[in-house]
Amino acid sequence: MFRLAHISDVHLGPLPKVSFSELASKRITGYVNWRRNRSKHLFGEALDTITDAIADMQVDHVAITGDMVNLATNTEIDSVHRWLEEHFDPARTSLVPGNHDAYVLGALKKATMLWHPWMLSGETDSPRDKVFPTLVRRGQVALVGISTANPSLPFMATGDFSSAQARKATALLHQAGEEGLFRVILIHHPPVRNAAAWHKRLNGIGRFARMIGASGAELILHGHTHLDTLHHLSGPDGPIPVVGIASASQAIGGTKPAAGFNLFEISGRTGAWQIGHRRFSLAGDGPGVAENPVAVIAVPSQPPAA
Repeated sequence: MFRLAHISDVHLGPLPKVSFSELASKRITGYVNWRRNRSKHLFGEALDTITDAIADMQVDHVAITGDMVNLATNTEIDSVHRWLEEHFDPARTSLVPGNHDAYVLGALKKATMLWHPWMLSGETDSPRDKVFPTLVRRGQVALVGISTANPSLPFMATGDFSSAQARKATALLHQAGEEGLFRVILIHHPPVRNAAAWHKRLNGIGRFARMIGASGAELILHGHTHLDTLHHLSGPDGPIPVVGIASASQAIGGTKPAAGFNLFEISGRTGAWQIGHRRFSLAGDGPGVAENPVAVIAVPSQPPAA
């Protein structure tokens, strides 16, 4: 059995001091939003509780689906690097970036340079400026990382799935399928229509659906919405589960669900995969986390690899 934990939207805080020159960009809108909303409901001990709970469960791997920072300042990107070093072994972690990690031009390049070991799960055979899509094999599981992170206009939080990345990801999915692996796609923006507001949508969502319809996958994990969700996309062998999760820094009492993480227990073989889905979130009646009921996830069946 392979045990995979999933967190997202870390938004590591607190927000550092921001200079006037740093605010002279899209960051000014994000800063105002943070002051008015997120500073009230994010951070505190929520993130520490979540990371401690994952560590106690001794999972095989952790998937992190983006938005590590708030305004993508150099200080924040450096802080995330130190946080990753403290809490996550690169060889047992797969990270994809989110829109906040590419908040302004140049931010994602710096983030990729510093977070590169976790994006490639400790492997170093990819150029640091052309990382995605990624393919990481761990036991019977293949993790395919896709980046939808690009700078967007003020008041927008859109993502992009380009035709170039689709071609490369399609090849990786076919390759992992031929090897008989359980394929997990990591992506920040939900690749499901109407799962996010128009100004937070994924550009290229139809392209992603066509890729999945032709290539298939067993599980798709995303963040971005700060919601605990389950959708499905049509694959060649049946519906493919698309699972979201609340922000890992969301305190209890906000307008969005409290911080939590998904835990997937993957077993079986090609054509007969089994997956257990458990979801944990901050306990409302005390310290630690509590397990929440979730819908049963069915894995699409497929013929054994030739």
